[in-house]
Amino acid sequence: MSVVTVHHLKQSPKVMHYIQQADRYLERIGYTEHGLRHGQIVSSLAGKILRKLNYSRRRVELAAIAGLLHDIGNLINRQEHPISSALLAKGLLEELGMPDAEVLDVVMAIGNHEEGQGEVTDEVTAALLLADKADVHRSRVRTRKYLSVDIHDRVNFAATKATLQVNPKERIITLRLTIDTAISQVMEYFEIFLSRMLASRRAAEFLKCRYALFINRVQLL
Repeated sequence: MSVVTVHHLKQSPKVMHYIQQADRYLERIGYTEHGLRHGQIVSSLAGKILRKLNYSRRRVELAAIAGLLHDIGNLINRQEHPISSALLAKGLLEELGMPDAEVLDVVMAIGNHEEGQGEVTDEVTAALLLADKADVHRSRVRTRKYLSVDIHDRVNFAATKATLQVNPKERIITLRLTIDTAISQVMEYFEIFLSRMLASRRAAEFLKCRYALFINRVQLL
């Protein structure tokens, strides 16, 4: 058995190829960026959440691992990608020698990271869900030519800044967004992301925290 870390995953050509292929597929069908940039941000945020809340170093690392791998199933199909991502991650982590108990924790988190399809039953899953839903930013938009007709591209492009903050003393997890309302109105954000925000609130509650959302310095949740 081996102590597998995010660093090991990034050094694996096979893992990197899976991430690249998943993002290439989504690019071809017109989705926002879900590649290494997104994976690294989610990995960092998921680890940060558990670290700030004083979980063990290993639980922090498992959340970061889940964050890096959570979207690789998109190389198979966008539909049900949490399940295919979990199964692909299982194979990769077993090849690297990760202990079965840790593999199962990562797989469970990945398989439950999509709102409306999964349940939060441990801290790794909660951290992954919160981190994934916090990555709303214009750098994820591949082209501007569909902004007028694609609400997802428009809302992401309008988001010029996204910051996820963890206050361990007050047990508050806060997502702060800056949205250019000349591009997209705040109401459009809620039109497509309300279910994500509700899922994030449930994940925060599992961690015994309150979830808060600020958009343009106004608290909305």
